Amino acid sequence: MPQFPLAVTLTLVSLSLFGWLLSVGRALLLPFVIALLVWYLIVALAEAIRRIPLGPFHLPYSLALVAALAAIFGISVFVVDVVTANLTDLARDAPVYQARLETLFNTYSHRLGLADPIELRDLVPDNALNRAIAAGANAITQIAGSASLVFIYVLFLLLEQSTFDRKMTRLFSSPGRAELAFMMRARITEALRDYLGIKTAVSVLTGLLTAGLLSLLALPYAALFGFIAFALNFIPTIGSLTAVLFPGILALVYFDSLTPFLIIVFGLGTIQFLIGNLLEPRLMGNSLNLSGLVIMLSLSFWGAIWGVTGMLLCVPLTVMVLIICAQFPASRPVAVLLSADGEVGEPMVAGGDANKS
Repeated sequence: MPQFPLAVTLTLVSLSLFGWLLSVGRALLLPFVIALLVWYLIVALAEAIRRIPLGPFHLPYSLALVAALAAIFGISVFVVDVVTANLTDLARDAPVYQARLETLFNTYSHRLGLADPIELRDLVPDNALNRAIAAGANAITQIAGSASLVFIYVLFLLLEQSTFDRKMTRLFSSPGRAELAFMMRARITEALRDYLGIKTAVSVLTGLLTAGLLSLLALPYAALFGFIAFALNFIPTIGSLTAVLFPGILALVYFDSLTPFLIIVFGLGTIQFLIGNLLEPRLMGNSLNLSGLVIMLSLSFWGAIWGVTGMLLCVPLTVMVLIICAQFPASRPVAVLLSADGEVGEPMVAGGDANKS
């Protein structure tokens, strides 16, 4: 029994130290984590391009890799340009929208006969809108500023990826342990490929439908709100709510009647509900096997450490932790707690280890 409190204490101290190191090393770790994600997307896209038949032939892997790199680079530049232009216009027009929102509050306060009229500063701090827009512009600037470092990391990952397997083999003392590491990597890769592939597809669909509906109703910055809906769709639960909130507030102050506002809120809410609760679960099934409570805790943890980027990465990071913890007896209870149903499968057994047993 005395060993149990000691083990709990050591675990809590280790987790606290780990979280502190992640927070302190944010400036160093975040670009590398983003580079790993970009590298993974480039490799996955190159594999998809290489499978496209060109008559009886297929593109060589090197050409497919160049095509994937060019596609992701071109899309990234286009998206950053569009988002930056929209944010600049929104920052310019923000005082006008803020004044119209204050007028709207005064109008409805008088209609309701309130002795103390509702004011904007009663609901949000002064200049909150301007600070939010400035924060968004600052985030885009930081991403653009770290793009060169991310590009260098991605370049070295692409140049050295042919040596990864050989290095991993020599890291372990026995072929069995190396084989087990390869099996764990394959399972993690499969889970992340399924999650990122499905999540990216449904997020693109969400962004396009959002931009299309807002463009149809002539709401400004439809492309910006479409990108916001795409990005926030990677954040569980609160992302979908936020993606509806922003264009809804703008519609409330931009149009002279409530009808477009109601159409936008109801339409975007329907899009989020149908995709998030019907289409995505049908495509993804229970492949992640993550508890809903664990996802929310992970969202809070990684958001506190790495901000919005941590929120975007919380699900893939938690999936990796679950898969790794499920393979070792000492950490297997952690995997069971992280899972949705407690079923984490049997630990993987390498061929060499199986023969020894």
